[in-house]
Amino acid sequence: MRTADVIGALGALAHDYRLKIYRLLVEQGPSGLPAGAIGDRVGLVPSSLTFHLQSLQRAGLITQSRASRQLIYSADFSVMNNLVGYLTDKCCTAAEGCVTDCKPVAMPKSRRVKAA
Repeated sequence: MRTADVIGALGALAHDYRLKIYRLLVEQGPSGLPAGAIGDRVGLVPSSLTFHLQSLQRAGLITQSRASRQLIYSADFSVMNNLVGYLTDKCCTAAEGCVTDCKPVAMPKSRRVKAA
């Protein structure tokens, strides 16, 4: 992952509503949610919601698809995994006796989501 992409993703997540939206979509899984349902759950009017969804899309964190007349938004799990990997891939490589335990932890199979 390029540094510019990481900065863009972290910048997009550095807002209360965008972080709420993103966490909601991650919890929802690959099926995603319609825009109206997202707005209802986070308490945003459509114009504000659109602004925040576009910011998350520009950062590559979410995708948009159309189902009939609804716009469905989903988290892009491959981008999320790449971002987390970028942040942790060099954890404790320069420190002897590093006390931080940042080794990857196996996620239970029931919580794993495959990237599309």
